[in-house]
Amino acid sequence: MDVILKGIGLGLFLSISVGPIVFAIIKMSLRFGKKAGYVFIAGISLSDITMVVLGNMAAELVRGILVYKTAIAIGGAILLLFVGCYSFFFKKDPSPDAGEIKLNIDEEVIKNAPDVNHIHWRRSELFKIFAQGYFMNILNPGAIFLWLTWSTTFTYLSLGGRVVLFGTTLAVVLLTDIAKVVLAGALRKKLTPKALHNISKISALVLIGFGLAIIIGLLWSKYH
Repeated sequence: MDVILKGIGLGLFLSISVGPIVFAIIKMSLRFGKKAGYVFIAGISLSDITMVVLGNMAAELVRGILVYKTAIAIGGAILLLFVGCYSFFFKKDPSPDAGEIKLNIDEEVIKNAPDVNHIHWRRSELFKIFAQGYFMNILNPGAIFLWLTWSTTFTYLSLGGRVVLFGTTLAVVLLTDIAKVVLAGALRKKLTPKALHNISKISALVLIGFGLAIIIGLLWSKYH
């Protein structure tokens, strides 16, 4: 149960972290319709799965070679603390201009539709949207850093525990991405500069909280 709660927490943290991908989801959904938005987040989800698998393969290798698993996990947690503190005090607020959408698609496909939610997409066009979601996310340094750091931080868990943890995290992220597609219009209006500033600070505090909780939990289990 504790692992599932951690997975839910991680998923919610990643969901409220406002960055280029969030704006890209909103813009894709508003410009090309919900179907395009769903295909786009499917690509994002597959890239998340790819990074989780690769990150945990690397973590499992480290786990098998080194005996200092607790020290490695604490090192990852300290890195999360550092990133959280840096984000809180120094990182610039996210900009709605981020996540620009550029698709090389047949404009006639859009023009001939009564509205964006009734576009008759060809499979080739949907594949382009899927691929853009996949590569936009997997080439995002922030996403790569977070997934690899989480994978390293949770090396103290068994393989089964990490499957549950990251499976829960991925499920929560996917569900919230679906909500972003459905609520794209409302979200665009709500993401004011003040709201983005507050969300950015909250995300940083959550990251700091996770880092502290992991360190305290590991030390407590080691010495008690």
